[in-house]
Amino acid sequence: MQSEQVKQLIEPQLPDTEVLVEGEGCNFQLNVISDTLAAMSPVKRQQQIYALLGDQIADGSIHAVTMKFFTRDAWNQRA
Repeated sequence: MQSEQVKQLIEPQLPDTEVLVEGEGCNFQLNVISDTLAAMSPVKRQQQIYALLGDQIADGSIHAVTMKFFTRDAWNQRA
């Protein structure tokens, strides 16, 4: 699986969310930029993403996912 495929599994389902994906094969790192998701608890944020990737995790296309969440302001202000 390619990083662009992972991005396309998430972004269309979460309005006003930008996902920057690194990795390939079955291991990915996600930077998720979303004011809506950032306002949720850490567990709820992860559940939202895992729900969108569930089929690919179940069939082994995706093995490991790490996630970092940012508000738009926090993303724009990072060094």
